Amino acid sequence: MQQGITEPLERQPVLTVDGLTLRFGDNLAVDNVSFSVARGEIHGLVGHNGAGKSTVIKMLTGQLQPDSGTIGLDSEAARLRSRRAAQRQGISLVDQELSLVPALSISENMRLGSVRLGAADAGIRPRLTHVLERELLTSVGLPGVDVNTRVEELTLGQRQLVEIARALGQRPRVMILDEPTATLNETESQYVYAAVRRVAEQGCAVIFVSHRLGEVLALCDHVTVLRDARLVRTCNSAETDIATLMADMLGEAPHRLERRVPAHDEETPGLSISGLAVGRELAPFTLDASAGTIYALAGQVGSGASTVLRALGGLEPSAVGAVRVATGRLRLADPAAAAKAGVVVISNDRKSEGLFLSRSIATNLLATRLSAISRWGFIQRIRQRRRVAALAELVSLPNAGLGRPVSSLSGGNQQKVFIARTLLRDDTRVLLIDEPTRGVDVGGRAAIHGLIRRAADAGVTVLFASTELDELVDLADIIITMKDGRVVRQHSGTVSANELMYDMVHISEGTP
Repeated sequence: MQQGITEPLERQPVLTVDGLTLRFGDNLAVDNVSFSVARGEIHGLVGHNGAGKSTVIKMLTGQLQPDSGTIGLDSEAARLRSRRAAQRQGISLVDQELSLVPALSISENMRLGSVRLGAADAGIRPRLTHVLERELLTSVGLPGVDVNTRVEELTLGQRQLVEIARALGQRPRVMILDEPTATLNETESQYVYAAVRRVAEQGCAVIFVSHRLGEVLALCDHVTVLRDARLVRTCNSAETDIATLMADMLGEAPHRLERRVPAHDEETPGLSISGLAVGRELAPFTLDASAGTIYALAGQVGSGASTVLRALGGLEPSAVGAVRVATGRLRLADPAAAAKAGVVVISNDRKSEGLFLSRSIATNLLATRLSAISRWGFIQRIRQRRRVAALAELVSLPNAGLGRPVSSLSGGNQQKVFIARTLLRDDTRVLLIDEPTRGVDVGGRAAIHGLIRRAADAGVTVLFASTELDELVDLADIIITMKDGRVVRQHSGTVSANELMYDMVHISEGTP
């Protein structure tokens, strides 16, 4: 074991990771990483994007094989040749991207890919299987939910709890949760925290991966920090703080961007919205937005904030109302018309709406600016290399390895590729961003915020939707809080995170 490892006291480790190392060609993805997790312990795993967290998870779940090092389960060497083999030996993963099938029922989803609660059991003893499923759902905080309910009828928070229940149905010795609260509001996150605690109380070792350092410290017993593929340290959560963890992750003390003074003319309109509405999802929404200003739509999932952005980008077929940009009136429900008018949408779903996953990082970075690197219909390789290198540097992506598939990057680095590709278009007049830094580490967040500020300083009107309170306070010039499809309030001066939270979810009305 490496120095600096803090063994869980009074409990024997169920999982032991010793000297894990893995290379991809010349790239060292994980370098001699060691830590252990005890039965009933919640163990945090943190690090900036590209630090090695995703690779460690893939080795623990049999998706990648280490070049050297060992993985032990209850003091015995584990042979994790595939994800199914890892499941059979007691390691379950709740992935960052939900894997439930929306059109199937909860029961059907819980049996998909199961090695214990499988289709064979269901065919022979369906009633008993449903009883077990209900017990699992109750154990994660979903009592009384009908197992025949289609997943598409559930909230995001409920879907996440079903994912945890499904993993628990594997009767794991170790459960790994990768960013389980990244897309959830505060109330839904609290239910997930409670479910994780229940899982640990049942004797399961839990590895909890998150960029939200506050929740890591509040929930986890110990925290392992990775940086640049190496172990920094493992520590007791009660003996550290957010600032120290951030310094461990970055290799330096974190710094905050100075609050921006808008460099715009209040008389220069950038976007005029009058009575924009979408069925029952969005009540009539009106806003006169100035060029060069950053507006935040602050609301939890289902608040209508994302719907505003989608409607402005022509992605809501039932949208009605009047929208004007500098070039004239914008035709709604027409994405091509929005793009032609300089309205650019950055979705919160990078995998299905943002990236070409099988193509290279370089190809993805340049997908919207081929004309800038082409002549007479042919790509100029020198221009291509220069532009790719510049874009990679802007969002702190290593220049080496840009020929790899973008799918090989961590989720946060994929987000940075998506943001960089879209933000720096020369014809952008209005920029619409949904959850700009979801799943992105503190260093990447600063890079993305810098790009957004740069766009605003160039005269672009920016609207972004976010559930991250710190991001709302730090980045926006004007914050509009939303709830249940309606505007609650507009804040143009100093505002606290507590005020925003009250507007967004009314904490007193439903937090567990």
